[in-house]
Amino acid sequence: MSSSEDDTPLAKMNGRSSGGQPRVKMNGATKPNGHIDPGVSIRFGPVQTDGDVSMKDADSTGGITKRKERTSVGHGKSYLEPETSEEDEPLSKRRRTSVKHEDPETDEGVPLALNGRKLPKASETAIGNESDSDVPIERKLAAEKKRIQIKGEREPEPNRKASKTPQPLPATKKQANGVKKEPSSTKPILKQIKAEPRSGQSTPAKKNGKAAPVKKEESEELEQPEEDEEYKWWEDPTKGDGTIKWKTLEHNGVVFPPPYEPLPKNVKLKYDGIPVHLHPDAEEVAGFFGGMLNSTQNVENPTFQKNFFMDFKDILKRTGGAKDPQGNKVDIKEFSKCDFRPIFEYYDNQRQEKKALPAAEKKRLKAEKDEQEAPYMYCMWDGRKQKVGNFRVEPPSLFRGRGEHPKTGRVKARVQPEQITINIGKEAPVPPPPEGHKWKEVKHDQEGTWLAMWQENINGNYKYVMLAANSDVKGQSDHKKFEKARELKKHIARIRKDYQKNLKHELMLERQKATAVYLIDQFALRAGNEKGEDEADTVGCCSLKYENVTLKPPNKVIFDFLGKDSIRFYDEVEVDAQVFKNLKIFKKAPKREGDEIFDRLTTSALNKHLSQYMQGLTAKVFRTYNASHTMSTLLKEMVATGNIAEKVKAYNDANRKVAILCNHKRTVAASHANQMEKMSERIKGQRYQKWRCKQMMLDLDPTLKKKKGAQYFELDEDIDIEWIKEHQSFLVEEQRQKIKKKFEKDNEKLAAEGEKELKASELEIRLQAAKDLEKKFNKENKTGKVEAEGRSPSVEKLEIQIGKIQQRIETMEVQAQDKEDNKEVALGTSKINYIDPRLTVVFSKKFDVPIERFFSKALREKFEWAIKSVDENWEF
Repeated sequence: MSSSEDDTPLAKMNGRSSGGQPRVKMNGATKPNGHIDPGVSIRFGPVQTDGDVSMKDADSTGGITKRKERTSVGHGKSYLEPETSEEDEPLSKRRRTSVKHEDPETDEGVPLALNGRKLPKASETAIGNESDSDVPIERKLAAEKKRIQIKGEREPEPNRKASKTPQPLPATKKQANGVKKEPSSTKPILKQIKAEPRSGQSTPAKKNGKAAPVKKEESEELEQPEEDEEYKWWEDPTKGDGTIKWKTLEHNGVVFPPPYEPLPKNVKLKYDGIPVHLHPDAEEVAGFFGGMLNSTQNVENPTFQKNFFMDFKDILKRTGGAKDPQGNKVDIKEFSKCDFRPIFEYYDNQRQEKKALPAAEKKRLKAEKDEQEAPYMYCMWDGRKQKVGNFRVEPPSLFRGRGEHPKTGRVKARVQPEQITINIGKEAPVPPPPEGHKWKEVKHDQEGTWLAMWQENINGNYKYVMLAANSDVKGQSDHKKFEKARELKKHIARIRKDYQKNLKHELMLERQKATAVYLIDQFALRAGNEKGEDEADTVGCCSLKYENVTLKPPNKVIFDFLGKDSIRFYDEVEVDAQVFKNLKIFKKAPKREGDEIFDRLTTSALNKHLSQYMQGLTAKVFRTYNASHTMSTLLKEMVATGNIAEKVKAYNDANRKVAILCNHKRTVAASHANQMEKMSERIKGQRYQKWRCKQMMLDLDPTLKKKKGAQYFELDEDIDIEWIKEHQSFLVEEQRQKIKKKFEKDNEKLAAEGEKELKASELEIRLQAAKDLEKKFNKENKTGKVEAEGRSPSVEKLEIQIGKIQQRIETMEVQAQDKEDNKEVALGTSKINYIDPRLTVVFSKKFDVPIERFFSKALREKFEWAIKSVDENWEF
């Protein structure tokens, strides 16, 4: 017999319960030794429990029963007899203290280790406001998700096992999602960039810190596309199949941030009240901190301060330190003695001056910047002009990180050309680096979709210059991701059947795999990867710790941990009885806080297991599948009626359900309350205008008060005279600002056309309208009457106006409710990354809502393939 517990049936582990723990009789029931109460999160109020679950065995109905003693097969010894061999030691006592095996599937006999780190407490900003509801919405939606899942599993077999390539649409419509072979004679839209510079032209020198661009004549060929037939790559079956991503590639490199401009001589960092002189490199770093004093969540963070000051002292040491006005050395030792306010005031004044620039000047500066960057904005990819995404090299600054990142405040060093690797075609001219510099390396990697790369100094991560989101390559990547999720639809029933079966598997590793897949599928947990000591200690399914899981009999589990981007995941869910039993086994003593629940499993091993069902299947595909499938089902059942705002709200309600099930939460924005107050005031203002219209009707026909009743003309209870006067002042000031802006725009237009600008006296004449409005309001307040206004006013016209105002009020109320409902939910995350965009297009076409209400201009470009490839009958 093997000494590995993984190879030993759970029922045969002598001297242990099913989790490998010695048991003793206590008051007629069995309890574990060394049980630790892990404590409970109170995000949704205190959990009423006496601690974690008692290690009693629960029957299928949730009742507690005493387990019978039995004789182990093959050993002839009592189940409760102690054993001393290593094989029969409890699981945790036989664990090693090394890191997890990279692939435990090839070494099942060795339990995976613990890293011993504890989960940091979720900060208030990471948690968000508490819900007013006594029952978390996640639990309310769990039943709906289960219903959708069961309905999907009951679909007719042909539907679930449909061909990967959808059936084409009727001939009169565009193809739903099939492929249409494009004629081989299709010409590229753009010409190739010329490989050699024109004779007689010198190599452009570095300008404003940027790499020299390709010659103007050459760049014009990038900027001026030929008018040709639109290329629909999603209908081209030859794209995205092979490993070679391009045959020819030309681009102009990257844009570097401008060099540092030293502070004026009268602006200095003060140390212990004394202005000090710094080397420009050290002064630049001091400016990073000084320039962001208004970002209190960072500069008041002790970790941020500590990391910044550590790097600042290192730079001071390398650059000769600090000197006082007399030239004497100043030893900067204490952060608390550093005064960065003079630096902040200087940079803040610069920001205010830039903000106060006339619109025409801002437009001119932007045009200059765009002209300088134009050669870098596009590349030629297989003869086609493609937009480049992040062609600017990140400027030096202070690293902020997400959540409680241990490296927050570290100095992000300036990236030099010598750190950058260029990826370009062999026949293409290599873009020249800035004068006096050279590239680290020039590659011709046809399997890579990057144009340039470098390694940043904080986490050692590689940064890549890639094509823009609306490029063919990025679109193909998105298309492939969602098609993979659609492919999972054909396999999901078998996967669920298998993991349900393996929840009772004899081998511990198989049980852990099945339990992990269950949690990932049912509760949208991320897989979770190993974290280094210098990374934020976020958690996923495979890296759940003892303290992240609390058990409440008979079958409730509380998850409480920091997930991706340090967003807190808190949920109390009901699980299958066998899953609950397995989690009891995985948590048994001697495991304690810091120990991992799935100590035999890694993300790579789990993904390797999943790939056996479907090529390319990983844990994260389940999130895309479940989000898209749930949204698809909700949209099929939806009957969106009413105006556009009401239909948009119906879509957002479905999107919100998906976002909550996927735990796409966000902290409530600090500005949310203020925004809601403004929306409320605007609605109140519309109700006031409706009342004014009714008063005008009485001014025209006083007998209406008797006909319609006095109540019809009464002011709403929450609108009093004090609020009316404040609102009237607001309306007068609003009109005054509109007049001023219109005056400025008119002058800008005249200046641009070379004509004489309007005089200040013209502005005074225009402002008279605001003064007249103010007089009208004062008269109304004094007399209590509202005179009818407008050309040939009539009761009929005013009633039409009242109807329009009422419609506006209803639309604004729907929008306000929608905004309030979504305050803690990141709808964008699910809509952009997890819900197949073609489903949004289907909703748009089916219910006649402009796609602009769901996708911004950038997203419409990103999802052009989705918008143009399906009609309202397409199905996920």
